[in-house]
Amino acid sequence: MAETILSLALNQLSTTLLEEGNLLGGLKQEVEHIIDELDHMRAFLKVAEAKEDDDHAIQAWMKQVREVTYDIEDVLDEFAVLTAHHHASRFSCCFNSIKNLQARHKIAGEIQRIKSRLRNISELRQRYRLDHGTHQHFLGSAPTANTWWDDAILVGKERLVAIQKPKQELISQLLDGDSNLKVISVLGMQGLGKTTLVKKVHEDGDVRKQFQITAWITVSQTRSIKELLQDLIRQIVDQIKRPINYAVESIAELKSSVTKLLLGKRYGIVFDDVCDMGIWNSIKSALPDSGNGSRVMITTQLPHVAQASSPESQGYVNKMKPLSFEDSWTLFCDKTFQQSYCPMHLKAIVHDILSKCRGLPLAIAAIGGVLASKDKDKDKADQWEIVRDSLAGEEEKTGEQDMVKKILLLSYKDLPSHLKTCLLYISIFPEDYEIQCHRLIQLWIAERFVQDRGGMTAEEVAFDYLKELIRRSLVRVTEVSWDGSPDHCRIHDLMREFILRKSQEQNMITLASLQHTRGPSEKVHRLVINNSLTQRSNYLKHLRSLITLTNTEPTLLSELLLSKLLKLLDLRDVQLEEIPNEVFKLFHLRFLCLRGTRVKKVPKSIKKLKNLEHLHLGQTNVRELPIQVLKLKKLRHLRVFQVVDSSDANYKCYGFKAPSKIGELLSLHTLLFIDAENDEKTVVGEIGKLIQLRELGITKLRRQDGEELCSSLKKLTNLRELNVTAITKDEVIDIDHALPPSSLQLLRGLILRARLEKLPRWINSLHSLMKIDLIWSRLRGDDPLESLQRLPSLVEVRLSQAYEGEELYFSAGAFLKLETLYLGDMQGLKWIMVGNGAMPQLQQLYMSELPQLEELPLGIQHLRKLQSLHLDDVSSKLTEKLKNPYDVTGVRGNIAHIREVVIGFRADGEWNELRL
Repeated sequence: MAETILSLALNQLSTTLLEEGNLLGGLKQEVEHIIDELDHMRAFLKVAEAKEDDDHAIQAWMKQVREVTYDIEDVLDEFAVLTAHHHASRFSCCFNSIKNLQARHKIAGEIQRIKSRLRNISELRQRYRLDHGTHQHFLGSAPTANTWWDDAILVGKERLVAIQKPKQELISQLLDGDSNLKVISVLGMQGLGKTTLVKKVHEDGDVRKQFQITAWITVSQTRSIKELLQDLIRQIVDQIKRPINYAVESIAELKSSVTKLLLGKRYGIVFDDVCDMGIWNSIKSALPDSGNGSRVMITTQLPHVAQASSPESQGYVNKMKPLSFEDSWTLFCDKTFQQSYCPMHLKAIVHDILSKCRGLPLAIAAIGGVLASKDKDKDKADQWEIVRDSLAGEEEKTGEQDMVKKILLLSYKDLPSHLKTCLLYISIFPEDYEIQCHRLIQLWIAERFVQDRGGMTAEEVAFDYLKELIRRSLVRVTEVSWDGSPDHCRIHDLMREFILRKSQEQNMITLASLQHTRGPSEKVHRLVINNSLTQRSNYLKHLRSLITLTNTEPTLLSELLLSKLLKLLDLRDVQLEEIPNEVFKLFHLRFLCLRGTRVKKVPKSIKKLKNLEHLHLGQTNVRELPIQVLKLKKLRHLRVFQVVDSSDANYKCYGFKAPSKIGELLSLHTLLFIDAENDEKTVVGEIGKLIQLRELGITKLRRQDGEELCSSLKKLTNLRELNVTAITKDEVIDIDHALPPSSLQLLRGLILRARLEKLPRWINSLHSLMKIDLIWSRLRGDDPLESLQRLPSLVEVRLSQAYEGEELYFSAGAFLKLETLYLGDMQGLKWIMVGNGAMPQLQQLYMSELPQLEELPLGIQHLRKLQSLHLDDVSSKLTEKLKNPYDVTGVRGNIAHIREVVIGFRADGEWNELRL
């Protein structure tokens, strides 16, 4: 952390000296001296960081380095405001006004004090002999983003070790035939893999088909009983497709709703990480026993919770055991070598290391992540010996938890400085929080944690950082995007405890809760509000980042916004009616997120935020931006939209009316969603000026806009994702205009929500395209598959109201990489044929609202990798065939190889799901 913030300060100092040297006057030499001192100091930070955990004196020295670096940044920010006023004024005498002279005098005094503090810090460094220190050279490994490692690690598809036997035992207990409600507990310490095991059981096809309702609830210590009940109701409602208002009910009403929704249903529900008997008893009282074999599984670290939960309901208590040495070896080799083979010259070292991991999967995965980045050659075995020796000690006196923490510390120390900073930052998220990867990397970028790397955008570099943390088993992927990249992630509770302690020791993060605000010093730099903040103090005047994870009182928010140094403001889901005026006084603000607020209007004073790079107004009521937004020349990401019911292909997407000269925002990489219907007819043409665009969303497109849109698309050679929606579902748009071969060659995702007379011919040349959605196109003469099936990179295709013909034919050799196919709302479709060799990689097939479809796709038996088949609202004839349990050779026989088959249909006004 210290090295990262020191580098940031150095960059800022150098920029100030270069750009504003004349305005520094007599301070120029002082600034040059500070730069020299910091540059010299940076050389010794790695030595200090290596010793910091074991030496209190060095800890104190590092704290001084961090604090003086933050103070340097504060002074530079104050000076930047002065120079901005100078440049904005027509009269240079304004810079020498009494008010500004006083401010300059104050800054000069602070610079002198900083210079004196740096002199003292330098003397302490020499006293601690950091100039000549050495540190273990396994620390700070180089990133391995371009190594031979299998990308399966990045998407959570790596082989699970020693899970089959306990999984089958749990399944046997779940499906024991007893009609009574039973609670099954999985007991074990942190790091044993309880959640992983239970998740595999919960997702098993044979298990899921036994239950009408399934749900997964993460309990943890930070979630209230109300939040847990609302989460459970939401998951139930998603499955039974019955709307219910559960946002503002009391706990008693929520419990009553749960009981009513589950009554008579056979359900299988998991409550992960139960750590409070009171919360469990409150939840349990809402779970009805309808005598139909419902099951509940809980995971817990607490024996008394497991014992009290299960026997009283004739359930079971399963005690997780550590991995055997053989299984530990297999897991380690998978993580470290990507195979079961370990080089002979490393076997003895690996044996010693594994003996200290004590069969704990978390410890084995973490140490494997460290060693995977080390050289495996025989003459480099000393790197492995250093790791082994660092775990030495009186291990027989060290508990399992302490040993895991020791290994996590080792994993942390092994990271390069910039990755340490990024990892510590993840502590802003609560325990068991599902972290949206895109949000995380945007926060990293806004905090300036992401280094410049030639030829790559900041987002690409940040994703490399995240992938490296995943490869090292410090971050775990929980959800994957359509392009195979991590979409959501989380960290283990033990890892969060570790990085939270570290981040607070280094005064990087301050967490505010209902009870108190924690922080190691009076100066708070980054404040995270999870519930509410009760303490108020002037120490918040140094605040740089403010992140709210739940609603915050607007009056308190106004007080927090008084910090003039704020650069990052993430207020998502705070119930604001308007943007506070204080926001527009934040000269340094780079990141402003108001997603999910009730804001309706952006005032003209937005022009004051000259340094703004990221403006997020998604899921707000903003429908227009003022012309003053064009003053934001540094803006890179602009998101203004509201999506209603995104689960339906006919969802409404509201964009925004943009200023007619939106093309002046030349730094834009993201533009979502701009209305094509505009008083100014030039807005679609303006888009073509934004040649840096990576992601573009357009709404309200009209037929007459098609040619101009294609003209703009010719110029957007960096575009990765394109989303186009017509003004109405019946508006026919014409985008079949020639594009040069060089256009859209990097396009990976395409969504077209519009009536089409025919597919544009340029689609045939999109060789990088991985995902396409055709919605409302209602093609008549042309089979859309003819144009799509030869595209070499497609992994996901969604066709909804896309075709009005009677049959679709997937020819042999078509869609060679396709993994997910959705066919929906095609009222005339009667036949689907799959040639032998078509879609050889298809894993998921969804068919919905196909009332004329009376047979399964002919040739579906050829789809040997198909794992999941969902049929919702198909013809009653096909539904009845599939419901017949005796048809094992006919329709059912053709899909016997598919692990999960789900049929959704309505009966007596109720939505039902049958799992075969």
